[in-house]
This record gives sequence, structure tokens and C-alpha cells, in this order.
Amino acid sequence: MKFTAQSLTAIVSLLASSAVAAPVAEAKAAAVAAPDAAADEGCTTTESSYQRHHQHKRAVAYDYVYVTVTVDGDGQTLTPTIEVAATSAAPESSESQPSSSSSSPSSGSSSGVSSSSGSSSGGISGDLGAFQGPSEEFQDGVIPCSQFPSGQGVISLDWLGFGGWSGLYHPSDTSTGGSCDEGTYCSYACQPGMSKTQWPSDQPANGASVGGLLCKNGMLYRSNSDTNYLCEWGSDSARVDSEISDSVAICRTDYPGTENMVIPTVVNPGSESILTVVDEDSYYMWQGKKTSAQYYVNNAGVSVEDGCVWGTSGSGIGNWAPLNFGAGSTGGITYLSLIPNPNNLQAANFNVKIVAYDGSSDVNGECVYENGSYNGAGADGCTVAVTSGKGKFVFYN
Repeated sequence: MKFTAQSLTAIVSLLASSAVAAPVAEAKAAAVAAPDAAADEGCTTTESSYQRHHQHKRAVAYDYVYVTVTVDGDGQTLTPTIEVAATSAAPESSESQPSSSSSSPSSGSSSGVSSSSGSSSGGISGDLGAFQGPSEEFQDGVIPCSQFPSGQGVISLDWLGFGGWSGLYHPSDTSTGGSCDEGTYCSYACQPGMSKTQWPSDQPANGASVGGLLCKNGMLYRSNSDTNYLCEWGSDSARVDSEISDSVAICRTDYPGTENMVIPTVVNPGSESILTVVDEDSYYMWQGKKTSAQYYVNNAGVSVEDGCVWGTSGSGIGNWAPLNFGAGSTGGITYLSLIPNPNNLQAANFNVKIVAYDGSSDVNGECVYENGSYNGAGADGCTVAVTSGKGKFVFYN
């Protein structure tokens, strides 16, 4: 399937500061809806209005970035543009910063949703096989707020210091951090390939996102009763393959939730991992707009405990990592992106390309990151469209 001239106005978008997976631009959906429109030259569309996300008490370096990607009639990505729309000072964060550690995350032995309080049996890789559905329904009002419900796809992020939770939001004063106590939305992470299912339909009017289980009367309750499971699989359309000698910690933003880049996918040397691709047509909508998954990609050799945290200026980790990934699927087409992080324009210590996973997969466009540049000498990122099968992010030297 080939695309005629159309703009994939992204977004995969780079809220580099607030670490949020931004709304997918409507222009991208329009391009998918009319793939046969006649045109010979590439066209560009830039989304010009955008609500500011994430006004919680967290550090902000950039508020948001527009990513406009133009694809020509042969499905080739032309030069995109990136516009930093606003910047702000960095207010003091109310969320405690966990100490860094170079040790490997430990794997606990508990796996049941009903009584687990430690790490899931598979550690951060999770306890479910690839695209194996969870089998145990979550029971409201059974698990105390002091216990973490690991298992059935839910993974514990022990290094953050929040009792396994990925983040905590207190509606009473809009603060984050602390503990999962009365009235708190307690956000959690799912294993690679999966996303959490829990967020309240009533979201803050200021544009911030809230997600997770609700602590009520000392017990955990679903905030979204439309599903009985805490994690769900996304589109089976992306993998990450490593040809380098060090592990890479890829950190997805906790969205909807605290929007920190703490949800891990670790790709070990010579191995392959599933990358979560959000089904934008059915997943969380931000003010009526579709959203995708966004990732911060650390330099090779940075541990998950050191890299999947909120970083500081010049640290090169977390929200200061050198590269972003974007992944989302809509209308049966998956869009995969390599995006520069305006917080850190230094080249990563490895290269990345997005290619077809195998001979039965069809990927339109070219997207290569080498020595800090995109598709040759470009500086603004690139996107491909996976029209069948899977796309593959390949790490290489």
C-alpha cells in the first residue's frame, strides 16, 4: 500500500518536558482516510493550536514540540519540521526523586492479582507470554492500598521508591509522589507490549492527565469499570532488535498518569523486545484527541534504574535522554518515529533504523538515525508507516 502526498503531522509528539504522549494530530488521521488522493508533490501541514499539558508541580524544560512529517507519493518521508512552541522555567517538583542504582531489578515470586505485594514473577519483563491475555480479573475492594497488585501483566517499579507504583496523584492538592493513600490515584506500569487500562473518565480541566487505581476506604478500586483487567495488549506491530554490546533502557511515559518517563522496556545485547504500540482508536483520549505512546531512549549501558527516572539538566538520562521513540496505530496503520529530544541534542552512543520486521511486513518510508542525524543530515526526526506485519527498531554501531 502506497501513500500519495500527505502530511503525517504527528505527533508522536514530543512533550519533551512534561513527558507526555501527546495527542495525535488530526491531519495524520485524515491522511490515512484518503490514501489515494491524487498529488505528485509532498505537502506539509502543521498543527497550530495545542493545549498546554501537564501543569502539575514538576520540572519543565520544554512545554511541547510540534513534529510535522511530510510523506511523498511513494511513501517516502521528506524533511519534517520541529517547532518548540513554548518554554518555561523549572518549578520545584513535589515528587521525590529516587536514588539511582546500578543493580539489576530483582524478581519477586508473587504473581496473583488478588494478594501480590511485591514484584511480578517475571520482573520488569512481566509474567505473561507475548500477546497472552490476562486470566484473572481484578477485584475491587479486595487489595489494601498498602499492597501493590503485581502480576497479570502489571509490573512493579521498585527503584522509584513508591511501593511498586509508577506514580501517585493526590487530587486534594494536585501533588504527586508520596504513598498510595486515601483518595490517591495510584498509577502502575504494564509489561512491554501492554498498557494500563485504568483512568477516570472525569479528567482535570487544566489538561493534565490522571490514571491508575483509586484508593478508597483503604482498598484499591478500578477507576475504569469498563474492563476487568489492569493491562491490555496494544497492536502487534513493533519490535526492537539490538545488534550492539550493551543493554538499552527505553522508558515510556506514564500516560495517562504522572507523565514521568518510568515505564521500562530493556533490550539486552543481541536480543529482541516487544515495543508497545497504542491502539489510538480505542485507547485514552486527551480532550477528544487520540494519543500515542512516547519513549525516552537512554544511551546504551545506562541501567533501567538510572535511566527510567525523571532526570536533571545535563544528566543525559530520563527526560534528558538523547532520543525519543513514538508509536501508535490508527485505522489499521502503525506509525513509528524517531524524534530528537530538544532537552538533549547530543548524539546517542549507538545508531537506530526502522525497517520491515520480515519479508511479509510492509513499511513505507525511510527512518534512520546515525551519529545524531536523521536520514542523512536531517535534524528533525522521521516517521514510517507500517501497513502490514511489523516494523523493527534496530540498534547498531
